[in-house]
Amino acid sequence: MRIVADENMPLVDALFAAVGEVVRLPGRQITAADVREADALLVRSVTRVTADLLAGSRVRFVGTATIGTDHIDLAALQAQGIVVASAPGCNARAVAEYVLTCLVLLANEQGWQPQARLVGIVGLGNVGKQVALLLQAAGFHVKACDPFLEVSPVPGVELASLDELIDSCDILSLHAPLTQTGSYPTFHAMTAARLERLHGRQVLLNAGRGEVIDNAALLARLERPDAPVVVLDVWEGEPVVMPALLARVRLGTPHVAGYSQEGKWRGTSMVHEAFCRFAGITPVVSLAALELPRGPVLDCPPADSLTGLLAELTSRLCDVVRDDASLRASLAESSPALAFDRLRRDYPPRFEFASCTITGLQRPEWRAALVALGFRLA
Repeated sequence: MRIVADENMPLVDALFAAVGEVVRLPGRQITAADVREADALLVRSVTRVTADLLAGSRVRFVGTATIGTDHIDLAALQAQGIVVASAPGCNARAVAEYVLTCLVLLANEQGWQPQARLVGIVGLGNVGKQVALLLQAAGFHVKACDPFLEVSPVPGVELASLDELIDSCDILSLHAPLTQTGSYPTFHAMTAARLERLHGRQVLLNAGRGEVIDNAALLARLERPDAPVVVLDVWEGEPVVMPALLARVRLGTPHVAGYSQEGKWRGTSMVHEAFCRFAGITPVVSLAALELPRGPVLDCPPADSLTGLLAELTSRLCDVVRDDASLRASLAESSPALAFDRLRRDYPPRFEFASCTITGLQRPEWRAALVALGFRLA
């Protein structure tokens, strides 16, 4: 059996070697010729999986180590009898930690406390729920918009419309899937008119799909007075980033919000499990059986407030300032699009809070808060 896989998927060899021959390729460059003799295709979000890509191939299974499937033509593959598996929730915790990292950085810079801010979460699926729970644990007040839900799955989170969130929330965090059809399409849900209503005391953060925001309209809004503070991890037209837009956002990163080691491992493992079910075979190796590295030990720095401490600790794990600087520098390269993909491919190992141990905490009254966020304390 021949398996073609995105080179950025970790543990593919460890989990799939017993199944067949594994061929690793750059995800954005996988062609029909590459998969013609393949039986299975394993991808991430950068590979557009269409009927044309798989035409004439032996591929009967496509696995994507991602939450979303908007890069896959599901109807076309279903018509050909090709099984598609995804990894819902695999990196939800990583995205939530990215969001918290950005927000406590802004809080520390601007001198506000989480308890004084209301966050509106757009999309309360696997990721949105994790964002809500983590932000609640950090002290934020949370509301959410998800038109497909009648009852909030997160205690203490009131459901509201997108327009109500825009008018009432200090922070908007976008986590809706990208859809262009149906009752509630999300493509350009943040229209020029909605962006115009945001003001300079608000934060707009997108760690979902770039096309949920009309990027041209966002740039126009940022060029006018009283513009919101903007954090973007995803961009309309990736891997191409609008230089003028990047120049005006507070933080810009190269689609790495979900790039924790654990999230990547879970994604590959979930696809492996789905493949074994598809093939009718018993897995001979599992994620739990692999010897995987643990997160770092973090010595607690001095801090005047819990928010300041969180800003320091989270930035050691998820260095959004470094990632922002790297993305800005990449625009000076001969091919910024290739540089964008390289930044993702070579992203430094990042561990989730639960894999890390904090030592030397001098303020015992902060212990419960850190444990609630998932950290282990020595």
